[in-house]
Amino acid sequence: MATGTLLATAACAGGDDGAAADSETAAAVAERPLAAQTATPSPTATGSVATPSASVTSPTGATPSPAAPLSETGARNALITAADIEDDWVQVKDPQTWRDKLLIGQVDTAQFLTGKAEAPDCQRLIDALYDETLLGRPSGASALNGFQEGQSRLLYQVAAYEKASLDKSMDWLKKLPDTCDQFTLTGGDSGERTVQVVEASLPEEGDARQGLTVTVKGDANGDPVTLTLDVAVVRVGNDAITVTNGGLDGADEDTTRTAVEQGTERLKEVQAGRTPTPTPSNLD
Repeated sequence: MATGTLLATAACAGGDDGAAADSETAAAVAERPLAAQTATPSPTATGSVATPSASVTSPTGATPSPAAPLSETGARNALITAADIEDDWVQVKDPQTWRDKLLIGQVDTAQFLTGKAEAPDCQRLIDALYDETLLGRPSGASALNGFQEGQSRLLYQVAAYEKASLDKSMDWLKKLPDTCDQFTLTGGDSGERTVQVVEASLPEEGDARQGLTVTVKGDANGDPVTLTLDVAVVRVGNDAITVTNGGLDGADEDTTRTAVEQGTERLKEVQAGRTPTPTPSNLD
């Protein structure tokens, strides 16, 4: 009987301590913010540990909305300026006419690039140089800028496309160094011209990108001519920037890379609903 009394007394004492501990714990939890309470795993009825949900929602429970389609104003705001590419580049008024008539020195470059290639992929490339259709016809807004510096010309485009069409055009560009590594352009006033296409590296910008260097060799006005062009395309969502840069003195790779870097950031700003700030001139 004495032993039983002692055990009962001990059990009652242990129960009081446990109740007091539970009371203190409850008070501590109540004082913590809700996020702190849910962040700590707790045992379930089966003894396993329940972890917090991995999903994250906004305070209103709404999911982020997709970016609005590129507008005409947005496309114009996303264009680079002469200050973005520095050096002595000067913006021109009518780059849309370059595919019809483009004089560089004494060479009509538009005529020099007019000709017939046997492979359809190569013909498409030649037809689209200094044009607005390198990635096909835009499905939405489009804007264009042109610049000149000495014997070089730079054509810069921002445009919206259908996703499937844009992906196909990017795949086509990627294959050109293999399918059109070297071919002959015939017809026109310049006789036979030899065209070479090699892959060129670009900065890691945008969702996808492709760079090419296109070299066209032939005669113009009885003199040997070599036209070298950098072609750069960067996809950002369903929009893309296109750069064609070069001339009779070669293509300045640094200018191409700068145009890609500056242009991609400007397009992202527009897609985020902001207006890019003007690039300050490096001239005092």
